[in-house]
Formats: sequence, structure tokens, C-alpha cells
Amino acid sequence: MSSILYDEVPSLDLAHFTNGSPEQKEAFVQDLGAAYNNIGFVAIKNHGLTNEMTEKLYTAIQKFFALPDEVKQKYEVPELAGQRGYIGKGKEHAKGRSTGDLKEFYHIGQEVTDGDPIKNEYPDNIWPEEVPEMEAIGKEVYKTLENAGVKMLQAIALYLGLDEHYFDQKVHNGNSILRPIHYFPIENPEAVPADAVRAAEHGDINLITLLMGASADGLQVLRNDGKWIPITALPDQLVVNVGDMLSRHTNNKLKSTIHRVVNPPKDKMGTSRYSIPFFMHPRSEMDLTCLESCIDDAHPKLYDDITAGEFLEQRLAEIGLRKK
Repeated sequence: MSSILYDEVPSLDLAHFTNGSPEQKEAFVQDLGAAYNNIGFVAIKNHGLTNEMTEKLYTAIQKFFALPDEVKQKYEVPELAGQRGYIGKGKEHAKGRSTGDLKEFYHIGQEVTDGDPIKNEYPDNIWPEEVPEMEAIGKEVYKTLENAGVKMLQAIALYLGLDEHYFDQKVHNGNSILRPIHYFPIENPEAVPADAVRAAEHGDINLITLLMGASADGLQVLRNDGKWIPITALPDQLVVNVGDMLSRHTNNKLKSTIHRVVNPPKDKMGTSRYSIPFFMHPRSEMDLTCLESCIDDAHPKLYDDITAGEFLEQRLAEIGLRKK
């Protein structure tokens, strides 16, 4: 696959995969593979998330993040290592850094409803009593993005020469997280550490990330020639990128591309930015061993064998959420 230097993230129509002709479906698979070989990001439409759902969730999370810090902290449970509820300002940092990101966020996790014993692995979700509407819309958006993620993974499986449903059971009741983020206003830019940014450059931990449209510019992706390019999606699109688990499982055939959220110009530092990514994780027992089909003489095996659960625990410690 020749290297393509994209100036913007490629746009695809998920309906071509789910409801299109055989030719449209195959074209979607190949276009997705080309993008994930090169830049690791695409923007998709016809994903199932409606404008109404988006507006409802953004309204609810803005209401929550506007609460006083001491109220929000009622929903922070340190022993959960940030897996549910509120995570306070500056608590998370990128792997390899110690300066905390200029953000606060909330974690909504899997709701197991079919008697699957994996429920015992997951803490219960935490819902703020001050914003009761957050529970219903949070659960609805979670399931909608999870469904879209399953379809994306089916296309990825076909691209990799696997059975279309290779990932289905691996992500059924997976350890996925919906993360509403508030990049809070910086009233006094001189008072924050010189190297503090909204989200330092990083790769995501999970299989794939589905990002709802952010409320302001700032997201950038590192192209493979070293140039940072802005990620912008139309209002009806989701941005979907490869995470480290999928990159590892495919022996880096699919790229988990480094990305960041840069600070706004100083005259806009006093404004908020909101963003809601859905981090799609498999079940903890998924074997992330490099696929044999992705290993050859030109591409020797790069990673030790590990399960998704083991990899997640390592990374939570590296980013400051789990105490080492």
C-alpha cells in the first residue's frame, strides 16, 4: 500500500457498507483500509446518531460541568481508577508525560442487561442527581455509538481478510467508555504550566474511537511525514480512528495515529470546549496477539502477546489514572 499524505481526513458513508450494493460495500472496505493504513482516521455519515441525541447529550453535560467543583467531586471515586463517574481537572496526562491535561471528564460504561457474567467485571455507572436527564440520553448515545462501532469493525475485519463477524463477540458487552470532556476555560494563561495543553499528543488505548462533533476547533492528527493537520468533521459526521489495541492486533498494519487537542489562541483561552468520544473496547479476555496474516518477512512481529485487559491495566497506570 503506497503512502498517501492526506490534507484532510477522508469522508465515507457507512450506509454504503450497511445497505449498499456489493460493489459499494467492497469500495467502503477498501477505502477504509487505505485510510487506516495511512492516517488512521476517517469521518463517517449515516452512523445512526441523530442531531437530537447529540444536542440532548451536549446540553446535559454542559449543565453538569457548570456545577461547582465540590458538587462534581461527589461523583469522583478514586478507587475506580477513573473507570466510572467524574475525573477532575488535570488528573489524566498523556503517556510519557507528567503534566496533567487541561480538562475534566465523565465516564459512562457498559450496562450489561442480558445476564452475561462479565457484568461482575464492571462497576455500576454513576449518575449525577443534579442532572437526572443525563442517564437516559447517556445510555442511548452509548448504545448508538456501540452499534456503529460494530459495523466499522465488521468492515475492518473484511479488509483484514477475516470473517466479517470476527470482532462481534469480542466486543459484545465490551469494556467500552463514553467520555464527555470539558476543556475548561483558562482565565489566567500565565498561571498554568508552560507545557500544559488541553490534550497532549497521544494514541488511544482501545480498538477504535468514535468521536461526536466537538464544539470548537483544536483536534489535530500527526501525518506520517511529521506534519500536524486539523481534524474537522461536518455536523452530521463521526470521526473514527484506530486505537492502540487494534494497531497492536494487526502488527501496525492499521495505524493508531498520534493526535492532540491544542490550546486556543490566548484571546480565546477563556472559552470552554466540549467533546464526546466513545472508546470502543473489547472484552478483557480478547487476545491481542498479532494476527498471523499481518506478519511476514517484511513485517516481523512487533509485539509480545497480551490480552486486552492486561494492556488496559498497563496503560491506565501510564496515564496516571491507576496507581502503579
